[in-house]
Amino acid sequence: MRRTGTKARRTQPRAKTMPRGRQTKATVFLGGGRITGALIAGLRLVGYDDRIIVHDRNPGKLRALRRESGIELAVDLKSAVAQAEMLIVAVRPLSVAEMLEEVERSGAVSNPILAVSLAAGIPIKKLRARIGPPVYWARAMPSPVCRIGRGLTAVTFDRQVPKHGRERVREFFARVGAVLEIPEGHFDIFTATFSPSHGYHALTALAKAAQSAGLGRRPALTAAAHALADSVIYWRQSGENLEALLGEAATPGGTAAATMAAIDDAGYARAIARGLRAGVEQARWNAR
Repeated sequence: MRRTGTKARRTQPRAKTMPRGRQTKATVFLGGGRITGALIAGLRLVGYDDRIIVHDRNPGKLRALRRESGIELAVDLKSAVAQAEMLIVAVRPLSVAEMLEEVERSGAVSNPILAVSLAAGIPIKKLRARIGPPVYWARAMPSPVCRIGRGLTAVTFDRQVPKHGRERVREFFARVGAVLEIPEGHFDIFTATFSPSHGYHALTALAKAAQSAGLGRRPALTAAAHALADSVIYWRQSGENLEALLGEAATPGGTAAATMAAIDDAGYARAIARGLRAGVEQARWNAR
């Protein structure tokens, strides 16, 4: 895992139009949904000023992205793909096959293109079966937290992707947070594990429990957020052993120890394991 050394700085988005004449190659997003918006916002936050083109069937999404981040719009799929130095497929898993069929039919792919799929559960072999060389495939799974430059992105590569292509992908996502390269066989487990939904879910559950016990809504949220966020930050920055920290915080006979014991007895670990299994199964179902 590695982090960028670039300090995040806010920049004012600049609205762009398609330049005339000779055009430089661009990073092209197929799909203008939430993860595309989060990635572009994070890139602009750190001053990334290379060309970004987004193609989406929904004009409203494109207009919103242009207002927010000053990207170029591409209503025509063929023209968008033809300008791609790196093509990022950012549509839902169930829409990947249809999107790639459209790309294939467009005839826009004539030169080598580095393509990155953000679709959970769709393996590289299936992407390659839809569009093979001169398209070379990688997969990436970025967190929506990349919007503020503190995300985490897992990446994996087809064995045919050259070294410079791998470096290009890693450097691109490293601009918006840490990058972790893992085997593709671990991607579904990673996807089910690293979602920020775990944090939001735990925060909601802990705060509601505190409210039910008699604490006001705002103090409950503050206490729950402190318990979750600050403890993780301390662990990451201190380098301390996680088991040692847990034992230190939940000393025998104390309030924390009694709380943790009751949570464990209620089946907390089993519930988390069951949830991860369900997430992995969903990702694998998406790949069918």
